[in-house]
Amino acid sequence: MATTNVPKAVFGPNGFQAPPEDQIFVGRFQDMQDAFGGGLNPSLETPQGQLATSDTAIIGNAYDTFVYYTNQVDPAFAQGRMQDAIGRIYNIERQSSQPTVVSAVCAGLTGVIIPVGALAVAQDGNVYQCTQEGEIPVGGSITLPFACTVTGSIPCPDGSLNKIYKSINGWESIVNLTDGVLGRDVESRAEFEERRQLSVALNSRGSMPSIRGAVLDVDGVLDAYVTENVNDTPLVINGYTLAPKSLYVAAAGGDPDAVALAIWTKKSPGCAYNGSTVIVVTDTSSGYSFPYPTYTVKYQIPDALEVLFAVTLANNPLIPDNATALIQNAIMAAFSGSDGGQRASIGSLIYASRFYAGIAALGPWAQIVSIRIGSANVPQASFTASIAGLVMTVTAMTSGVIAVGQTVSDVDSVITSGTQINALGTGTGGVGTYMLNITQTVSSRAIKASRPINDSVSVEIDQVPTVAAGNIQVSLL
Repeated sequence: MATTNVPKAVFGPNGFQAPPEDQIFVGRFQDMQDAFGGGLNPSLETPQGQLATSDTAIIGNAYDTFVYYTNQVDPAFAQGRMQDAIGRIYNIERQSSQPTVVSAVCAGLTGVIIPVGALAVAQDGNVYQCTQEGEIPVGGSITLPFACTVTGSIPCPDGSLNKIYKSINGWESIVNLTDGVLGRDVESRAEFEERRQLSVALNSRGSMPSIRGAVLDVDGVLDAYVTENVNDTPLVINGYTLAPKSLYVAAAGGDPDAVALAIWTKKSPGCAYNGSTVIVVTDTSSGYSFPYPTYTVKYQIPDALEVLFAVTLANNPLIPDNATALIQNAIMAAFSGSDGGQRASIGSLIYASRFYAGIAALGPWAQIVSIRIGSANVPQASFTASIAGLVMTVTAMTSGVIAVGQTVSDVDSVITSGTQINALGTGTGGVGTYMLNITQTVSSRAIKASRPINDSVSVEIDQVPTVAAGNIQVSLL
């Protein structure tokens, strides 16, 4: 029976462990010595040394493949087809890529129906289709959800979805007043594993994980947040007030009827709801006949929170001409989870450090000095102002100091995304005029001015974080 001096892989508390390649080489060369009766020169430059080195590489690769495969039975390490196989045990499939979704204001004649499938086109040429039917009310406009017809993390900055692609009589215009919620590529390893863990709860009823699992399982849902108030009095969480004895669900994307049905099937009987989206769910389950019982379900479609970035690099001759675009794309990939990590989500804390790896991976030229992050949730100034062209006129201060470099925004997202203060006019931090970088007309309203100067940003439970290239600043030191 053939024997070998090559050490075996050993099974221990952490699974199989392969021997290091230097030990494999020693064992393999000893095999050759035994076969030829000894006296072989172990120098790597000799034919026998080269053969032993090649055999070591082959054996090492085989060991690595074996160890990798045995680790795939552990959900903490499984990926690709092996992770899919584990998921099937729980009757779940990896979610396909999802489109960017955006809320758009459709204006026109009273009574005009905007149907599901109505098309509009953004400035980058991407076509978006309406995912919920709506009727233009008195007043001339209605806000409806649209989804890009191409999946993936395609940015849709506010104001860019502004053309009707296929005309409908009486539908006169469309515009998105907030950035779109980035879509994603095929569900990442980390996202799929999180959903697999939730799938255990998905089979239960009443618990927060079971409700969130059901909502995330709805086709087109990009993010969801679930909490509750078990008290007899109102409860404030991250600035949002929950009614007594109530359930709170926020969901970004997906068909509202499907989201409401998922919530209703998993929540405890008699529990109140929170949220501004109201859907009537019909119970057609076994045992009922027409007219079927109906239930009113509420949930929250979260507002967009623009997240600001400031990236500072050490100046060096290797920096390419398109460095800014490369960095912006790397940040947006990490933000949407397209890099394989967790996406920025509702009610989360977003750390600037999350975005270091993607930028550093661009090449040795990406020598990061700092990455800072910010949002209107932590403004440097709050005030009342109007905008005419490039001039912002501040009429009253609420708090803070206005300064050059700050990004301005309002709660209704009327101000164009990426609008920054370029220069002082008559104002020097308070009441007065300031010069902006983007021409627009905005009536007097409450405005916040923010800068990316923090290590983290907190997202409230009724907000979904968004990012656009215009809010990612890159500078050299």
